Amino acid sequence: MKQPAETVTVRHLRKSHGNTLALRDVSFQARAGEICGLIGPDGAGKTTLLRILATLLVPDSGQASIEGLDVVKDYRAIRSRVGYMPGRFSLYQDLTVEENLHFFATLFGTSVQENYELIKDIYSQIEPFRKRRAGALSGGMKQKLALSCALIHQPSVLLLDEPTTGVDAVSRKEFWGMLGRLKLQGLTILVSTPYMDEAGQCDQISLISEGEILRIGTPVEIVRSFRKPLWNARGDDMHRLLLNLREHPAVEACYAFGGNHHLTLRDDSLTPAELSAYLSDRGHAGIRIAEAVPGVEDCYMELLRTPQQTLL
Repeated sequence: MKQPAETVTVRHLRKSHGNTLALRDVSFQARAGEICGLIGPDGAGKTTLLRILATLLVPDSGQASIEGLDVVKDYRAIRSRVGYMPGRFSLYQDLTVEENLHFFATLFGTSVQENYELIKDIYSQIEPFRKRRAGALSGGMKQKLALSCALIHQPSVLLLDEPTTGVDAVSRKEFWGMLGRLKLQGLTILVSTPYMDEAGQCDQISLISEGEILRIGTPVEIVRSFRKPLWNARGDDMHRLLLNLREHPAVEACYAFGGNHHLTLRDDSLTPAELSAYLSDRGHAGIRIAEAVPGVEDCYMELLRTPQQTLL
């Protein structure tokens, strides 16, 4: 089967903000009709990368292109092809929902009526509130309005900067459902998120930290790359448990994971019974240890300790 063409190509991008190096030799590609996730914590470089692709920042070195157009030389042409949704709600708070949408349509020389079918699935959910000022909307409704405004000029590429941050779990789920339906229309979607559990919604993910991409691959490929034994541990004193687990010579790493601790072992020599005895000798009670199934967050934590080959 023929692979879709690369819509977004990034090669060796570097960008500094003053003395802070925001991007370090970043390279990746995104194909047409895919959702590509940039996953990492605040300060990882996600926003800088998306702003370069949106032609709002100029890189210090390297190249980036969208549909073959250079983000520096061809910035005017790119802006008609890209829909950008910044992390902070940036629409006009004093304008109503419909006034914001009409304003952005006019900026691109189009109209809401002309492109209504493209946004209908999303905008119909907030259309009953079209006379309400944007500043008075809930987080989930602001999210839908911002996405509608980013789509109104029929872009072929969507750049979404942490669109699900600060919204409730139901709105997050609805939003990813909307992105899935947009993907089926052939849009290429680059979305950044600090939430590792959203990785499974993407066709390809890039794990990024301190301006450097640690690994690129599908969610399944990245999880399969985790080779070491991984256990889940709980006890009555979780803080002290974390400290004592990190002191065990067979434990390579231990970190909080929800209401539990995940620990990576150096090899298979340690048994759960031996670890329980070690913890009991140090006064721990209510100890529960079980094998854990690794996820993207475990892979990310592993890569922070031992960077490996970027591409799978």
